[in-house]
Parts: sequence; C-alpha cells; structure tokens
Amino acid sequence: MRDFISFIKENFRKLSFGWTLTFLSSFGQTFLISLYVTSISSEFAITEGSFGAIYAICTVLASFIMLTVGHTVDHVSVKKVTAFTIICLAISCILMGISYHIAFVFISLVGLRLTGQGMLTHISMTILSKFFDKNRGKALSFSSLGFSSGEIVLPLLLTFFIAWFDWRWVMIGSGILLLLYLIRLYFTDLEHFNKQLSIGRPSSLTLVKDFGSIINDRRFLILMPTSFAISFTVTAVIFYQYVFVAQKGWSPQLYAAFFTGYALTRLIFSLAGGLWVDKFTAKRMFRIYLIPITLGLLAFAFIHSIFGALVFLLMMGITVGMSGTIKSSILAEVYGIEKLGAIRSLFTMFMVVSTALGPLIVGWMIDGGLSIETIMLSLFGFMALCLLNAQRIKGVSTRT
Repeated sequence: MRDFISFIKENFRKLSFGWTLTFLSSFGQTFLISLYVTSISSEFAITEGSFGAIYAICTVLASFIMLTVGHTVDHVSVKKVTAFTIICLAISCILMGISYHIAFVFISLVGLRLTGQGMLTHISMTILSKFFDKNRGKALSFSSLGFSSGEIVLPLLLTFFIAWFDWRWVMIGSGILLLLYLIRLYFTDLEHFNKQLSIGRPSSLTLVKDFGSIINDRRFLILMPTSFAISFTVTAVIFYQYVFVAQKGWSPQLYAAFFTGYALTRLIFSLAGGLWVDKFTAKRMFRIYLIPITLGLLAFAFIHSIFGALVFLLMMGITVGMSGTIKSSILAEVYGIEKLGAIRSLFTMFMVVSTALGPLIVGWMIDGGLSIETIMLSLFGFMALCLLNAQRIKGVSTRT
C-alpha cells in the first residue's frame, strides 16, 4: 500500500485526469439516467416499459457508433478527443432538458450513452493502459475510483436538486457543469499521453479488417464473454432492483442503505484490484474475479431475508470493483498497446450492447411471470459458464 500511495503522489496529475473522466462518465451511466425515468415517462406520456425499450435501442445504437470513433484515441491528441467528447455530452444533457418531443429524447439518450458511458470511460482506460506499463494496475484502479465516487455522490445531489427544481433544469445544469470543465481542460497539460499516439488515421477498410481479425481470434472468444456477462448482469439487476425488493417484501430504505455498502466495497476493491494486477498479472486475476458475483446471485435467490441482498451487493461490489482494472489490463497484456484504442472500442461496443440487453431480457422474464429465484439462477448459470470459459486464458501468450 505504501508503494501505491507513493505512486499516486508521483503521478497524481496524470491519474487525476483519468479519474475525472470516469467520474464525469456518470452523466451517461444507467444509475444516473434512471433518476429521470419516472419524470420523462410522465412528461411524454409513455410507460416506463416503453422508455426501457427506447433506452435499449439508443444504447445499442451508441455501441455501434463507438466502433467508428473509438480508434481516435490511438491517433488524435488526447485533449482534442476529450474536449469534443465533453462538448457532445454537455449538448446531450442540455438537449434532454429542453426536449419537447420524444425524438429529441431519443437523440439525447444516444449522445449520453455514447459520450458518457462509452467514450469518456474509453479515453481514460486506454490512455492510462498505454502510458503506464509496470504500474498499469495501480493507474487503472485509481482511475476506476471515479465510477464509485460518482455512484456515491451524484445520485444524492441530483435527487436533492430534482426534488427542488424541475428535472429539466437539473439536466440543463448538468450540461453547463460539463462545459465549465472545458476551462480546466484547456489549462491541463496532456502532452505526455500523446507520446503513445500512432501516426495516421486508419482507413475504414483497415478498421473492418482489424475488427474482423480480432473477432475471429481465439483470444476474443475468451475475453469478451466475461465483459459482456458482468455488464449484462449488473445493469439488469440494478435496473430492476426495486422491483425485486418489492416482490421480496423488503424495506426499500434499508436496501438503499445496503446499496451504499456496494459502492464502498466497489471503491475498496478498485484499489485492491490494481495492486493484485501488478503483483499477480491480469491474466491470473481474470480467471477468478467472476467468482464473488456468481456466488452472490445464489445468495440473492435463496436467502429470503434482506441480508441476502446485502450479501449479493457486497459480492457484486468485489467483482465490479476489480473488473475495470482487470478488463483494461488484460487487453494490454494480451494484444499489446499499439492499436489498443481500436481494440477497446470493439470490446466496449459489446459491453454497451450488454447493458441494453440485460434490462430488456430480464424485463421479459419478469413480465413472463418467472420468479426471482428462477431469474437469479438463470443469471448464475450464465456467469458460471463465463467463469469456466475464462480459465482458457491460461494458454494465451502475453504481449508487450
């Protein structure tokens, strides 16, 4: 831990930039957008189920756009890519706030998902993976703290402001806040990250060939399912968590308090994951990090008291806390860093698709009358298969 603290002190400016991007990505994450679901559904006279379907379509569309823009991190200056992404995220927030037709809501959601959850996370993880080699795990784990920080702080703040002001003003205010960050970005020196840039922009044909070779590679079929499974499961459970709480007859207030435990656990294991990746390598950690959430699903299914939810939330926090560091580090270890931006954009696309499919499929299961136990056991089986598949990483060589 002393080495970690020393590393943070020596590289704080570089690391704080990565942390800021993951924190600001919260404005496009499901947990924050979910605060507006009821208000938007009421405003535009649509059901919450209809909003969920629109959200899924927008998320999938954003994931495919990621393929066309994710590679820019490899060859365009970090400051330009970041500034453009922040501007687009801010415009998406403001557009949502002033929208008076469902079409504008659709466009706004695409922008929020693409630039928030997609690009800001992508930029942060890619540039830190490229810049740091021996201490990649520590760098990525510090950057990942932005996620848990956003989960702890922003829902409380925005819920307070939504209660006092109209949700539209909160959305517009979020956009203005993002634009103000551009002032700070202008005076931030990011030239050290540009040393890893490749020369020239790849053609569309080159990108298609690269993506095709990645998908047809054995490594992709080992790495992708775990990333997909985590995002699929976590997003689905969080999206419908209060539906499950109501069906179980649990206290929503006590569950909300337990959710804070998830955020804190995620924060702690974000740090621990970085230390373990540097000590044991991402390949070794990749084989075991799905175990906690997989076992936690069994607790959610079979423990009838609300403490079953607590066990699941803590176990989910362990896996999710480590996942950001491990998923980014393993790509650098297995593929190298030369085209890491393009490679991560492909994996990010599948991850974002999973966040759309999770609520959609689990929603169908709920509408179909399946019990919570059956739903959780189905997710458990899915995660267990991905865990078994992850063991194949042992035979994959490491690249630098």
